[in-house]
Parts: sequence; structure tokens; C-alpha cells
Amino acid sequence: MASPSRSRKPSLAKDSLTGSSYLDDHLEYKSRQTGPSTSIDGVLEQPARPPRSAMSNLSLSSASRRSISAIPPSPIIAQESGTVHTISHTNCIPEPGDSARLVATIFYNSGAPRHPHPHPDQSPAAKPTDTIPIPEIAEGSAPTTSIQDYPLEPPAPEPEPLDHLYGAYISQLCLTHFLATLDSLLIHNPPDERRLTSSHRCLAPNPFKPRVMEVTFTPPLNPQYLPYDLITKHESIYKFEREWNCEIILQPNTVYRRHKRLCVFDMDSTLIQQEVIDEIAAFVGVKKEVAAITERAMNGELDFAASLRARVSLLKGVPADVFERLKPKIVVTPGAKELCKCLKRLGFSLAVLSGGFQPLADWLAGELGLDHAFANHLVSDSTTNTLTGELDPAYPIVDSAHKQSLLISLAKGKNIPLAQTIAVGDGANDIPMLMTAGLGVAWKAKSRVQMEAPARLNVGESMLDLVYLLGLTKEEVDELLRD
Repeated sequence: MASPSRSRKPSLAKDSLTGSSYLDDHLEYKSRQTGPSTSIDGVLEQPARPPRSAMSNLSLSSASRRSISAIPPSPIIAQESGTVHTISHTNCIPEPGDSARLVATIFYNSGAPRHPHPHPDQSPAAKPTDTIPIPEIAEGSAPTTSIQDYPLEPPAPEPEPLDHLYGAYISQLCLTHFLATLDSLLIHNPPDERRLTSSHRCLAPNPFKPRVMEVTFTPPLNPQYLPYDLITKHESIYKFEREWNCEIILQPNTVYRRHKRLCVFDMDSTLIQQEVIDEIAAFVGVKKEVAAITERAMNGELDFAASLRARVSLLKGVPADVFERLKPKIVVTPGAKELCKCLKRLGFSLAVLSGGFQPLADWLAGELGLDHAFANHLVSDSTTNTLTGELDPAYPIVDSAHKQSLLISLAKGKNIPLAQTIAVGDGANDIPMLMTAGLGVAWKAKSRVQMEAPARLNVGESMLDLVYLLGLTKEEVDELLRD
């Protein structure tokens, strides 16, 4: 007979002995039925586990963990009609001394699922000659899939992609695996802080095949073993992302996570899909030379201010109305307009902090309804009506340090704590502002930026996906977008 102290393996199915499953154990806001129920959950529900006093024969690791089902039931009200309901649910009320909670937002890479069908069982019958897909680094799940360009030791081209087997969405097994991964990291916590408690919500598109899921959990991992800002960079989390073709963004579960008030964006390759200086260079046939400098600057290989002056010098003689000619060619990043609309209706102040040029930054601010636009100013010759190839010395260069100072000054001027700010960018000159903001997101960014930024998102269907980091559901987003 197995020892009662032996830990049980995670299971998705209901356990006939304990009346719970691994997901049940980690569903913090699970409702407790105190009266008759005709739902399938009520039929299957088993009696609660014994209280803590009856569990003294368990091992230290099990006894030291707070059991959700051992929490006393909520106060109840019984009406004459026989209806029974609770005033409040004790599972939703933190106990005195409870640890801080963290929120993990999981995005499935629905733009590049590794199986053409929602589930293999729904796919056409396989043939003996069909081959199983070769395990590989999922597109968007790592800073780069090129072994030569990988900034550190390249990851192994495995494990096998599990979304191919269990469904092209965040499946129950995917969620269970994530919780098990977190649970395995708690071994480095003190004995009385190893009981993982969590809840989860499906944010989009529906609770049956969710693409975006939010998981709230406590306790945090031992900061002496794994500091908060390195959790999503841990090899176990990175391995999970590769296996399930998804990405995870982690935030403290505070009021400031849900109620941000200021969002600042980079412009080139973030709010728009082009690098403007490269497009201007195309007018004078030096796009190749300028683009090469731009790429090195955005990867942090060159000093931004020096590289900007070098690129601008190549633009001498370009017609001064080049920005008007460029406007019809500018492609706004999908979802950027909708994201800005949502944020404005939530009361945000919005700004673009660009290493590009002021005329296009002003135009883009008008297109997206931004409150502020900061960029570099070029000098033009009024006689020839062409660019001189110089920057206006009356204005500071919008480099990494200036972007950071602009974020700080905007927040201070509006009396907004930095914890209530968001920064979004893709280049090395965005790193300081991403590190300074309450939430800094590297949006489909360069390799170095993804490695250093607090959060990265490559698998979003559009830029609108950033709004899910505020804890909004798709229904709420649709309501914000409704005219």
C-alpha cells in the first residue's frame, strides 16, 4: 500500500479518491456548492478534504502547504424558498501574511500554429508515409531562430512541439504543464511557502479554445534563487514556451497593473512597420548604406547619436517635402489604431518617442490620437528647398537617454507614478525606457532588446493584444472599440 505522504502525480481527470484534480487544486476562485446542484460539477463534486489537523501524518512538504479545500466555508444565507448562497467566498480573500501574487499572461502563437487543425483528432486520417514534424525552435518563441545570430548559447532544437499534439490553443494540458513548471520552481522557497495557489481566466477568444489566458498565482519564487525580473528568462519557462508555442509576460498583481495611465511608444518598426530614415534614403539611392547602419544601431552595435548623424549626412539634397511624399507609403502596424483607441477611452495619455523625424511623428500622432510627439528635427535649405544633411542643434537628439528622460518627465508632469506607465519599443535605444516604465514590452523586437527588456511579445495577432496585459477580456475590448 502506498504511503500517504507520497506526492501524487498531476492529473487532469477527477480522482475518485480525493474528489479533485491538479487543475482543481490550483483554481483559487473555484465556487463551492453548499446546497443541491443540478450541474455536472455538483454531481461530480466529492466531499472536501479533511482539515489541516487531520493531515498531520503527511510529510513536511505537504503539511506546510496551505490546502485550498481546507479553508472554512463562507458564511451562508438560507432563504425560506430553500435557496442557499454565500455572502463572500473565503478563497478570494487573502489570509493574513499571504505572499504577494503574480500574474502570468500567456499568449498562444495562433498566427503560426504547428498543426493545421484545432486538434489532431479532427484532421484527415494519417497515411503510413506521413512524417511527424521535426522539432524546431518555434517562430517568435525566441529572440531569433537563426543559430548564427543567437546572442548566447543556442537552444537545442527540441523538445517536441506539444501544441501539435494537444491543440492549437492554450489547452488544459498546457495550463497544467505551466502550473507544474511553477510548482517545480517553488522547491527553492522556505518550507512554509511551497504551496502553489492559482486561478486562471480565459481572456480571448473563448473559454473552449483560448488564445490568451491569465494565470494569477502565489507565492512568488524565492528571489535569492530567481529574482522576479528573471523568472520568464528561466530555462524551465523558456522550455515551456517552446513546447507549447506560446509566450509568457509576468507582472505583479497590483492595482497599478490594471490601472495604467500613461503609455509611450517608439515609432519606427513599432507603431509603423518601416524605418523612416531608410525610406528617405531610397529617394537618393543610398538606402542600402543607410539601412546597414540602421540595423547595427537598432541592435546596439553603434552609438545611436553618432549613427544618426552619419545617416542624416547621407540625406543631403533630398527634397524638403519628402515627408509629404512618404505619408501615403507609411504602413501603420496592425492593431495600433485599435490599441490607442482603447487606451484613450480608458483615460490614458499617449505619446510617441521616436528616433525618427518630427514631421512624421506629428502626422502619426494625429492619425492615432496621441497626445505628444517627440522626434528629431532636420535642417532644410530654404533656397534650394532640400535637406542639408544636418540635425537642428536647437533640439536634443531623441536617443535612448532622452527617451528615458521624456518618459520620466511626462509622468512627473501628469503626476503619474512610473508604476502606472507602459513603454513599447523594438530597438536598443528603447531599452532604458522599457526598463524604467512600470511595464516595458519589447514588441517584435531586435534580439538584444528581447533579452534585456522586462517583457517581450512576438506572437500577438496584432498590437491590440497588448491591451490584455491590463487584464481586459475580449468582450471588454470590443465594448471599448464600439462606436
